[in-house]
Amino acid sequence: MQRRRSVLVVPGSDRRKIDKALALEVDEVVLDLEDAVVATKKDAARALVVELLAGDATSGPRLAVRMNSIDSPWARDDLAALATTGRALSSVVVPKVESADDLRAADQALGAHPAGLQALIETPAGLTHLDGICGATDRLDAIVIGYADLAAALGRERNLPPHRWSAVQDRILIAARTAGIAAIDGPHLTIADDEYFRAAGRWIREFGFDGKWVIHPAQIAFTLQAFTPTAEAVEEARQILGALADAETKGAGAAALNGQMLDEAIAVSARRVLALAEGN
Repeated sequence: MQRRRSVLVVPGSDRRKIDKALALEVDEVVLDLEDAVVATKKDAARALVVELLAGDATSGPRLAVRMNSIDSPWARDDLAALATTGRALSSVVVPKVESADDLRAADQALGAHPAGLQALIETPAGLTHLDGICGATDRLDAIVIGYADLAAALGRERNLPPHRWSAVQDRILIAARTAGIAAIDGPHLTIADDEYFRAAGRWIREFGFDGKWVIHPAQIAFTLQAFTPTAEAVEEARQILGALADAETKGAGAAALNGQMLDEAIAVSARRVLALAEGN
């Protein structure tokens, strides 16, 4: 599973912001062709993004593209253009996914391109059909909550405290874990690295999510730190796996560490800590 601890979303039409984003310490940059680009600039933004993605992957952040929704007038051209890009394109984010068919259409249109897919869940229909969506295609490697559109569709206020979304977050997390893909928190509609933003980040990390989208560079550092295990947590995870491996080698039926009995459930948590820390 690729690390997406901190994911920066930038307009696909703004070369200056894109160039700045590519120089930042962030796991992934999403070039947005949807909400961040007005209708009259869709074609120009797509051309710019395709130009940027013409080559192979570089040493900077991974590059993803948020295409326009499958039912929009621009989706067919988005997918046809992205299918011609180089390996610099790591992933395509499909917004407003409402069924498995939405992802299968994107999968088919990308053809032989190795890019993965991410599903942005922004509607009640997307939540209702989430299990089918998560099993739609082997390309899918992440699902992302889109709070703004989901709040509008549900009739909720846009700036609710994070715990008021716990039922939706739990639904997303369980579906992601069942499918073996990443669960990523969507952006909050503030650009500040303030206590509200940090509280939301801590909440979703403690909830079990793998990372978070941000919309301003000021939010990157905290998000990276929040979703990166501490050195102490990494050392404990290694000790746990080492103790279990040692017990297996010796044919012991159980293992213990620091007075705690160890089992496979604890091993799963330890492996996840190391994956987050090491990027595997």
